[in-house]
Amino acid sequence: MEVRAIYCSGSGGALPGDGPQGPTGRCSPVPSKPSSGRRGRRPTTEITEPQQRTLRAIRTYIGKRGFPPTMKELGELLGISAASAHEQVSHLVRKGYVRREARKARSLEIVEEPERDVADLAPVPVIGTVAAGLPLLAEENIIGELLVERSMVRGGRYFALEVSGDSMVRADIHDGDYVVVRQQPIAESGDIVVALLGEEATVKRLSIARDRIELRPENPRFRPMVIGPDDDLRIQGKVVAVRRRPPGERRSRNQR
Repeated sequence: MEVRAIYCSGSGGALPGDGPQGPTGRCSPVPSKPSSGRRGRRPTTEITEPQQRTLRAIRTYIGKRGFPPTMKELGELLGISAASAHEQVSHLVRKGYVRREARKARSLEIVEEPERDVADLAPVPVIGTVAAGLPLLAEENIIGELLVERSMVRGGRYFALEVSGDSMVRADIHDGDYVVVRQQPIAESGDIVVALLGEEATVKRLSIARDRIELRPENPRFRPMVIGPDDDLRIQGKVVAVRRRPPGERRSRNQR
């Protein structure tokens, strides 16, 4: 899976989306008052207390992780079974508070949320082609900005990249998605990382055994990348959130 840049602000390029939203969130341009939920049919039907708790749990989970929970995870948050969580979500879908896609584990989307003040958001630099010999966040490498929830990027330095390819689909990272990455030179086994292998940037799950290091895809059609002693592997950071490209949005003109 190659990593390519997104262009969210600045001169030229297409601006994706209208705020963090969608199954795993969507890229934000720089609006005056971005919305954290996609506008759709305005909910008018009252919901019960269990449904309110379910809605709050979904919102909290997305706010902390950047993507929605599965039914199993939602049930664990609420202390109920996955089947009961599914039932509560079905009520919220029918009443217009939540949208979901069929046959997709992480597709919950809150339809209406209060407008989020821009003070609740923080800009993350968007990285384009990394120039040889320059630090990752050198000015020459930055081509735009991405707005994300401020609570997501407290402590450390962060950057954003656009993903190309479908080698990580089972981790719910799809072609055209945007990954938000905490910059760090090391990572633990099991982390999803952005790594440079020679001159190629890739998003993969890091696997560390006693005598073996691999960058593993989340798609059975792809083989793991086995790192040899002579390979130049450099961890650039750990993926902490994903932002979904809005349907119909064109890819950045920086894309090949």
